[in-house]
Amino acid sequence: MKTLAAFLAIAVLAAATPADAKGCLKGAVVGGVAGHYAGHHGMLGALAGCAYGRHRANEQDRERQGQGPRQVPAGEKL
Repeated sequence: MKTLAAFLAIAVLAAATPADAKGCLKGAVVGGVAGHYAGHHGMLGALAGCAYGRHRANEQDRERQGQGPRQVPAGEKL
């Protein structure tokens, strides 16, 4: 049953996200392994790792394009 749920979750994520998965695969592998060893939560770790990997890849792309990191205007809270 868990295997079926995992395949369905992967299928939904694959259909919902664009084909450009830069950063997701590496983050998913690292997160899955860490989640597995931190209490058998490999799938949750893989999802979180994928999300972080995509975020980090997008940040690096912005920096390469010359935009640099986002600066918070004075008075705005994070």
